Formats: sequence, C-alpha cells, structure tokens
Amino acid sequence: MLYKTEESNLNPSPPREDALELLVKRIPPGSELMTGASATLDEIGFLQLLKLGTHQWKNLKSEITGEKDPVRQRELRVRAAGAQYFIGSGHAVAETGEIVIASASGSQIPAYAYSSNNVIWVVGAQKIVASLGDGLRRVREYCLPIESAKMRNLGYTGSAIGKLLIFERERASQRSLTLILVNEKLGV
Repeated sequence: MLYKTEESNLNPSPPREDALELLVKRIPPGSELMTGASATLDEIGFLQLLKLGTHQWKNLKSEITGEKDPVRQRELRVRAAGAQYFIGSGHAVAETGEIVIASASGSQIPAYAYSSNNVIWVVGAQKIVASLGDGLRRVREYCLPIESAKMRNLGYTGSAIGKLLIFERERASQRSLTLILVNEKLGV
C-alpha cells in the first residue's frame, strides 16, 4: 500500500491522522471543491473541516445543500461535477489496478471519470481486493447491504446501485488523479 506525494516518490501508507494533512496540502487556497458522499472523509475529519468553514476553499456542496429550489439545486449539482477538485473515496481498489465506485444517483461519476481536473480519493486498507471481480462482489455483497441499512435507519426504503464506475486507467491529460491509501479501516 503506497501513496505518492509531490515531496517524495513512494512512501508507506499514512495513518488516518496523516491522511487529512496530506489531503489538505493537495488543495490550494481559493480552489473550488466538491465532495462525494463518503464515510471515509468523515472519519478522517475532512467533512468537519468543511463544515467549520475555517478553510480557504469554495465548498460547492454547501451551496447545493443550502439551496431550497430543486431546479436550482440540480443546476448546482451539474456545475459541481466540473469542480476544480473533487474529493471522495472508492468502494474497492483491486491489486490488478482498477478502482470501483458505486453510486445510487451517479452524481460523482462524471467528475471521477472526466470532468474534474483534480480528483482525490482517500481509501481505507480494507477496501483493497485481489481482483476486479472481488471488487464488484465487495460492492454488491458488502457495501450495498450496509448502505441500504443506513438509509432505512434514516427513513428511506434502502439504497441501490444506480451507476457503477470501473476506473482502469487515465489517458495522458492535464488531469491530476490522486489515491491516498490509508493503512487502517476507514469507511465501508
């Protein structure tokens, strides 16, 4: 489990407390950012940092959640898919190189696949699997039941996989993709 930073080549995976610091360092002040729904980002303290508002970024998610008009809210979500920085997590990282991301709505898929110039995923070590097939099984047999139970506890009918992204490689481009693997259990 390795991560890459600008300061060094490859280093051992950071612990949880260092993951937040690494993430924050990668987002320049004044940048526009959006986050996907992520227990991992919550567990490292990034969502709390955004809620406090003591950062120097433009948090598009706060604009979206603050908007009451559903039509305007959807317009903001579409715009947020092209945020300078899109931060989230994955559901599985295969040793064969693929990252698997499942979503009920699919709102984060465009940013991860194409539209955001800077994507940063923070992923706990328990999400590492041997193969793509194991990653898809993890999503369907482990992650989905947990997410469905969480949604039922909130009064909804459960959850479903609406969209599934298998990120295998990026063509040479100006985009920056960063995967921070954290050497402990984080998220689902």
